[in-house]
Amino acid sequence: MRLRRTIQAALTACATLAASAGLVAAGTGSAQAATPLPSRVFAPYFESWTGQSPATLAAQSGAKYLTMAFLQASAKGSCTPYWNGDTTKPVSSSTFGADIATIRANGGDVIPSFGGYTADHNGTEIADSCTDVNQIAAAYESLVTTYDISRIDLDIEDNSLTNAAGIDRRNKAIKLVQDWAAANGRSVQFSYTLPTTTSGLADNGLAVLRNAIGNNARVDVVNMMTFDYYDGATHDMAADTQTSAQSLYNQLASLYPGKSPAQLWGSVGITEMVGVDDYGAAETFTVANAATVYNWAVSKGINTLSFWALQRDNGGCPGTAGNDSCSGIAQNTWDFTHVFAPFTGGTPATNDFSVAVNPNSGTVAAGSSASASIATAVTSGSAQSVSLSVSGAPAGVTATVTPGSVTAGNSATLNVTTTAAAAAGTYPLTVKASAPSGTHTATYTLTVTGTTPPPPGGLANGGLETGSLAPWTCQSGGAVVTAPVHSGSYALQAAPTESQTGECTQTVTLKPNTSYTLSGWVQGNYAYLGVSGGANASTWTSSTGWTKLSVPFTTGANGTVTVYLHGWYGQGNVYGDDFAIG
Repeated sequence: MRLRRTIQAALTACATLAASAGLVAAGTGSAQAATPLPSRVFAPYFESWTGQSPATLAAQSGAKYLTMAFLQASAKGSCTPYWNGDTTKPVSSSTFGADIATIRANGGDVIPSFGGYTADHNGTEIADSCTDVNQIAAAYESLVTTYDISRIDLDIEDNSLTNAAGIDRRNKAIKLVQDWAAANGRSVQFSYTLPTTTSGLADNGLAVLRNAIGNNARVDVVNMMTFDYYDGATHDMAADTQTSAQSLYNQLASLYPGKSPAQLWGSVGITEMVGVDDYGAAETFTVANAATVYNWAVSKGINTLSFWALQRDNGGCPGTAGNDSCSGIAQNTWDFTHVFAPFTGGTPATNDFSVAVNPNSGTVAAGSSASASIATAVTSGSAQSVSLSVSGAPAGVTATVTPGSVTAGNSATLNVTTTAAAAAGTYPLTVKASAPSGTHTATYTLTVTGTTPPPPGGLANGGLETGSLAPWTCQSGGAVVTAPVHSGSYALQAAPTESQTGECTQTVTLKPNTSYTLSGWVQGNYAYLGVSGGANASTWTSSTGWTKLSVPFTTGANGTVTVYLHGWYGQGNVYGDDFAIG
């Protein structure tokens, strides 16, 4: 928001350079998880650099919830946020802590906001300033634990809208914080406050949201600044608010096709600038406009109603545009607040999630394997830690889920292996997903058919050209890949970790007491090719390119051997292709 840039810049320039306690002293880690905000909340911006008490103004005005503006780095390149970039105002209980406690005691709360026009223009918005995603996330987490807040607002405008690296870092940090919150039983929302046109967000604002989707970062509220259109027109500010918001709704419906109309409207926020904004009298938001917007906001079920700024909600300077301390129109003190304050209501969104298996069925021959993706998604509230398990596997069938726990919004893999003794039939496997909010299930229908006779030479799918693993089975991470390949379209990937070699195997039955040679093309560090069981032989190589390995062996009395490819602990993936026994 542009209005306060001159005053804030002056305060920042005059800030004491001696570093105060900062993040290290701020986060206690022992505070209780915050109470989520109501599903509808009125939270006007509070100009935190004025020296006024937010608790006092909240009590005087009747605005129980406040959006606290702004947090930013003291200098470009720093990873430590301060209120207004002033190093004498760190994120700590000594700065606004008592005010926030009083606001909560009176039934309200605060939403700290990062950025703002000055920070976004000067490069001191935290994600523009700091190039370390982990430190950005740590700053957000420290803010959460220091003040026990449940929502962080990110005011992104001016140069921050074109800083692609900063946008990406910010969204990656949001994702880290959301995973941290889920693992620690906290509810943390993120809102993006963005400039708008009368036709919704411009493409640079949409790009911020597209990048968030690409980083799997959940954006709970998109808060439009319905002012400063800069188009030279005279505006009906209430009518343009509704037109802008309907356009935003349509944009969000395209970005988030899985959301219902109620969920889409429930993720919309509106911020007005009361009175005469800094563009001038052509953009004047009146008390009558406020009543119109209030009734519309209630009817649509939007999430957040706000305005810039609480200190402007008075008639102390009629005819003045863009003043930090008054609206520029004739009004009573707190007129706008009294219109909007009843908007706060409803209950906090209940945390919930969904689970699905894709594909939800598979057919395998006894002795073969299959896999499917398990997808989880946040359906309301915040992401939680979800424990995953599977049941219903019959004799001869093993079903597992990897990993066994994810943050809602992430995926896992259902792995199904069968032995030759598995009875033919159709079996429903139940995937169970459990979180603090409750349990959901999804079904995978497994069909087992009779065993497939081995091909000449005993080895099936040696070139992986079926595009699937079967009848190979692998430790976690093993897969069919399209690159690198030795020939054809597919190859086998074995995925060693610090705790496994990543072994992929296939059991074959050959003639008893007969000499054979296993061959295959391999690539990677410590790539092992061999047989075990009825015979034991192997060889290995380390190569950045494809290398052919040959393993002579002699079968035992039953002719059965297990062919394997694996790497070595912690040495990276290895690949194999064009396996044959001759």
